[in-house]
Amino acid sequence: MADETNQESAAPAVEATAAAEPQRENRGPGRGRGRGGNDRGGNNDRGGNNRGGRRDDRRGGGRGGDDDGGEELIEKLVHINRVSKTVKGGKRFGFAALVVVGDGKGRVGFGHGKAREVPEAITKATASAKKTMVRIPLKEGRTLHHDGKGRFGAGKVNLRSAPAGTGIIAGGPMRAVFESLGVADVVTKSVGSSNPYNMIRATFDALTDQTSPKSVAQRRGKKVADLLGRGGATVVEAEAAADAIVE
Repeated sequence: MADETNQESAAPAVEATAAAEPQRENRGPGRGRGRGGNDRGGNNDRGGNNRGGRRDDRRGGGRGGDDDGGEELIEKLVHINRVSKTVKGGKRFGFAALVVVGDGKGRVGFGHGKAREVPEAITKATASAKKTMVRIPLKEGRTLHHDGKGRFGAGKVNLRSAPAGTGIIAGGPMRAVFESLGVADVVTKSVGSSNPYNMIRATFDALTDQTSPKSVAQRRGKKVADLLGRGGATVVEAEAAADAIVE
């Protein structure tokens, strides 16, 4: 009788335990999916998507800003210099790049960058050049308005405007500047240092001194035809030349 009683009392306990176990199993995985699975997955999805979206927007905006609203720019690699640093274990090599960037329509800039690898150095130099672009007035969109001289350190350059068909008579770094600027006819001469950094800076020193008849006329409160007529040209010729000036 005692055995039967124990078996009968144990049977409800087993049934209660079996009934409770499915509830724990259902409740346990559900809770795990809710907190660990769904919530975390949702947070990861939301965080990943949001972060990914912000990162993509930021990258896109950066490229758009550097390219000046999606405008295509001319990039010229002028010089790459390998530098080394002596450390306890030997030497560490790096690279310095000099890049000229222009839109071919009167805007140009230069920049340099340093990195352990060549592509990264070029990328840094290009980004620096895009930030320092300046606008240079051009005569008829092909040559300079007047002659000029530039100097930086031991580098000296002479720039002269030229008639149509002359071409770019310049060498090395100076040619890269004029090709990126959009100049088609110019005669240049480099005197002194042949260091590309000095030559580039001397060329920009001469270009930033360029002025157009339109800017001079505005500064002096006169008409462009009045300034152009002083060289012995007739009034009609001066007016025609003034109308042909873009900047």
